[in-house]
Amino acid sequence: MVRIIPMASSIRPSLSSMSFSGSSRLGLSLYSSNSSRRLSFLNLGSSVSQLQCSGLKTSKLFRGEGTSIIVCAAGNIAQASTDSTQEKALEWVKKDKRRMLHVVYRVGDLDRTIKFYTECLGMKLLRKRDIPEEKYTNAFLGYGPEDSHFVIELTYNYGIDKYDIGTAFGHFGIAVEDVTKTVELIKAKGGTVTREPGPVKVGKTVIAFIEDPDGYKFELLERGPTPEPLCQVMLRVGDLDRSIEFYEKAFGMELLRKQDNPEYKYTIAMMGYGPEDTNTVLELTYNYGVTEYDKGNAYAQIAIGTDDVYKTAEAIKLFGGVVTREPGPLPGINTKITACLDPDGWKSVFVDNIDFLKELE
Repeated sequence: MVRIIPMASSIRPSLSSMSFSGSSRLGLSLYSSNSSRRLSFLNLGSSVSQLQCSGLKTSKLFRGEGTSIIVCAAGNIAQASTDSTQEKALEWVKKDKRRMLHVVYRVGDLDRTIKFYTECLGMKLLRKRDIPEEKYTNAFLGYGPEDSHFVIELTYNYGIDKYDIGTAFGHFGIAVEDVTKTVELIKAKGGTVTREPGPVKVGKTVIAFIEDPDGYKFELLERGPTPEPLCQVMLRVGDLDRSIEFYEKAFGMELLRKQDNPEYKYTIAMMGYGPEDTNTVLELTYNYGVTEYDKGNAYAQIAIGTDDVYKTAEAIKLFGGVVTREPGPLPGINTKITACLDPDGWKSVFVDNIDFLKELE
């Protein structure tokens, strides 16, 4: 939907702020009706004590001989206003109709990747579009229509045949009914298996790991029939609690489960818009003691549907995200989007739900 190029986008933070005229260092504003007879803050005495007893939640008006002083708890007013704004934003985010639409990443040979995904992983090529004036081609693949399934958007930039995946991106998850048979097929087609089928280290689910021709890892998870086989995107983060709070508040995701594995020194958190067995989820992984990773230039972003990109952008700013593209329509197709970075620098794009469906038409 959006051209993905190897170079990072410029970041233009836009933060809301509040200012209070005449505020003192202590957050109290003192105004006198008679400047020649102004009272000192330090001499307010018992009047200030009365205000402190009220918790500095309201303004007090003190009158002296020809002089009146208004004491405003500016800091508390600002905090109350911020809290109210965040509560309203959080309420709206929870009501917004959101769904993970697709994941975008770059590949060096589009036809080779399409062949591998369709023949080895059982995906379907949903659509393909070439943009010669911008020198790139997209291919959308998945296990069902884009209007109801999470899909992959591959991007090939003319003349670039290799990318650096880095250490921050983890893997994609695919649910299959028989992991062993799937691995045998992949081997027969010349694919790379990096972890043979077997139960997970901390559970009973049978899994295996493979790599596609560009080196992207896929975890195969043995499950029964599911409406969403492309079921996970795993990203590594430097502060798991911070990330959980951000995705809950700014993205409206639910913490589906959190699992600590002290023996292997890592913790995971599954975040999403519905149960793991029927929806695609974001798997956040924290490795003990590791706070920064190399993101490379291969993985790009996740796209999420929303009813209002403008309100979404404001919520992202309120809850600590950085908006890298202000909300508005894309030139040429008029689909409204906004783009942002989470606290670890992972990029996401929110797409207007109605515009997205129109684009598919």
